[in-house]
Amino acid sequence: MRKKIVNTLLAAALGAGSLFAVAAEPKAETGVQAVAMVEQPGVNINTADIETLTRELNGVGAAKARAIVEFREAHGAFATVDELLEVKGIGMAILEKNLNKLTVK
Repeated sequence: MRKKIVNTLLAAALGAGSLFAVAAEPKAETGVQAVAMVEQPGVNINTADIETLTRELNGVGAAKARAIVEFREAHGAFATVDELLEVKGIGMAILEKNLNKLTVK
């Protein structure tokens, strides 16, 4: 009787679209270490100079890089990357192209 109930419950669960998975424990290889590396964004807009901004950022030439540095010197450090939009010549397209490279440490 118990086996019939278990089979009925299992059939109902499988019929309802539920998935059951059995995970095998991965075998450990001796002497092998796994190292996870996380890349940090490459350009800190609060410390980068004109040359670095020009070289590392897409769509940013010397004039826009100079505008970023001058804005930073006049208004203080950027609190967020989005504040770059306040710099003349920096629009959403440039910000989006470089978002994964920028930081404000």
